[in-house]
Amino acid sequence: MPKKNPEDRERGYRLFMPLMRAAFKAYYSPKIINKENIPAEGAVVIACNHVHLFDQCLTIMATKRIIHYMAKKEYFDGKLKPFFEAMGCIAVDRQTTDIKSVKAAMKVLRRSGAIGIFPEGTRNRTDKLLLDFKPGAVAIAKKTDAYIVPCGLTGEYKFRSKTLTVRYGEPFKATDMTVEEANEKLYNEIKRLVLEGKKAEKATK
Repeated sequence: MPKKNPEDRERGYRLFMPLMRAAFKAYYSPKIINKENIPAEGAVVIACNHVHLFDQCLTIMATKRIIHYMAKKEYFDGKLKPFFEAMGCIAVDRQTTDIKSVKAAMKVLRRSGAIGIFPEGTRNRTDKLLLDFKPGAVAIAKKTDAYIVPCGLTGEYKFRSKTLTVRYGEPFKATDMTVEEANEKLYNEIKRLVLEGKKAEKATK
């Protein structure tokens, strides 16, 4: 039996996501700002800063679209492999230039689908506001003429959190930019959203 592509594995997503959205919302009570900036249709890359294992859940809560997240291949090595596959995630080998995962993501976008990417490449466990961005997010968006939606995550993952917030910026295209220009724009937009979130968080204390 041929192996299914990520864009074909949507049944699990449609089955589990309503339950996961409800549970996540009930436990963390996050604030979602400007979710209308996520296009309702068409190819889109949603790019966020990365601070926690559950960061993708904030975008999954913000839209009814199926988001195919790029996830490190280690998640597919254990008992949870069937779950990640059912959710349409795309395994990425972070130790090399993973052409296979890039092609899978571009195939989703060329079918007017949605991809979720953390351009920092890993969770930020440092004191820096953001890690350096890898160019993959803007590169695949440019090649497929997809919109890029910057996203800034701030706050703490605590029960009934008063600070956990996600902000979505204005979508843009990298079509008429170089990869370097688009990556810099994405970095600056996410930086702005994160700083805005931290400022609002400080004002509530």
